[in-house]
Amino acid sequence: MEFNLSDQDHITLNNLLKVLRLVGTGGEANIRISNGEVRVNGLVETQKRKKLRAGDKVEFQKTSITICG
Repeated sequence: MEFNLSDQDHITLNNLLKVLRLVGTGGEANIRISNGEVRVNGLVETQKRKKLRAGDKVEFQKTSITICG
């Protein structure tokens, strides 16, 4: 799956999960990130508001997302 930043230079990790409807709420996104369920560029990421930029790859459950500019 790809996510296009459009006219933005970044999106936060918790917002990405919410926008793509991979979680039901922002609170759920924060919990899942805190629990170490999300990887960014192959590493477990626990920063809820981690800025994702073009080229970053996010893995959550069985979904892989590439951030595009």
